[in-house]
Amino acid sequence: MTRPVSEPVASPTTYPRLFYVDNLRTALTVLVVIHHAAIGYSNIQAWYYVEPPTDSSATLLDVLVLLNQAFFMGAFFLISALFVPGSYDRKGARRFLGERLLRLGVPLLIWLLVLRPLVTVGDYVGEREAAIRQGTDLTYWQYYVLSFSPGPMWFVEVLLVFSALYVLWRRLTGHGRHAAGSALAPGRAPGAVAIIGFTVGLALATYLWRIVVPMDLHVFGMPTPAYLPQYAALFTVGLVASRRGWPAGLSPTAGRAGFATAAVAAVAIVLVLLSSGDAILGHGTWASLVMACCEQALAVGLTLGLLVLFRERLDHQGRRGRFLSVHAYAVYLIHPLVLVALGYALGGLQAPAVAKFALLTVLAVPLCWMAAFLVRALPGARKVL
Repeated sequence: MTRPVSEPVASPTTYPRLFYVDNLRTALTVLVVIHHAAIGYSNIQAWYYVEPPTDSSATLLDVLVLLNQAFFMGAFFLISALFVPGSYDRKGARRFLGERLLRLGVPLLIWLLVLRPLVTVGDYVGEREAAIRQGTDLTYWQYYVLSFSPGPMWFVEVLLVFSALYVLWRRLTGHGRHAAGSALAPGRAPGAVAIIGFTVGLALATYLWRIVVPMDLHVFGMPTPAYLPQYAALFTVGLVASRRGWPAGLSPTAGRAGFATAAVAAVAIVLVLLSSGDAILGHGTWASLVMACCEQALAVGLTLGLLVLFRERLDHQGRRGRFLSVHAYAVYLIHPLVLVALGYALGGLQAPAVAKFALLTVLAVPLCWMAAFLVRALPGARKVL
């Protein structure tokens, strides 16, 4: 599962830019936009703008959302962790945490205080009209508190917590700045047995976790707390991978095996969903055990495959790629506003759910990057975005 490495090893104080990781982050950001565009027209109805499905094509969007949810945020946590050890080494605990608070905390506050009120206006109007029909009133601040959620920025919130825990671990274990092996140098990646063992362990941990926190439960201000074991595990893998150079050491065979495993797991997830229904959600059912195993196989396999694919084929960046990469974080922050605005604009269009989703996606993706460009042009925006 590993390959011989001939690239020069960077010194402990050298932190080369990994264009393929930048490009993978951009691709995952596009998936975030696609994911939320699909939810609005699916049967899940857990978004700021939704349309009740009028045809069976909404089921296809349910499957898309379920398969995407199984891996894409876990992959985000892994690639985010790749640069955490090096950043800590260069800056030390205080400066590292300060910059994390700036880069993560400030966008979170912008979302909560500015963007969330904008994207929830339509929902609030509907809730207030319903309250008035029942003889009561509902102020916006009552609605805001009762429906409080960090929305898509839960990722930033959890990433901030993980970063703080990493700092605490470094301080408690006595690892100071410029620790040995801190560069993202090529190294020997784990073999098949280690990867399979990790996947099985993660699947069992997820199954046990979902006995208490099933997939339809929203806690901790998160829409997907049932996936927390995966997020924590892949973030940890990213930290270790950064030190040991695993991304550069993964062989093409590992990537192909990862994609093949993910394809089989995706088919299995669809079959389990169709045959078991709500039993997949958790509560210790056999269906939830099978679902946990399939999801983690898909997550690990697809993440492996994408890392190898982007490293081998997309480890370069021209002006267009650099533009997309630089603005990806801003897109993550503002994409709900773009999707909700477009959703209302397309509200009068009569079409199958999957067709409206496709049209929304085609319009939203370029508009998100255009809007991100304008946002980052604001004074001081580039310091946090």
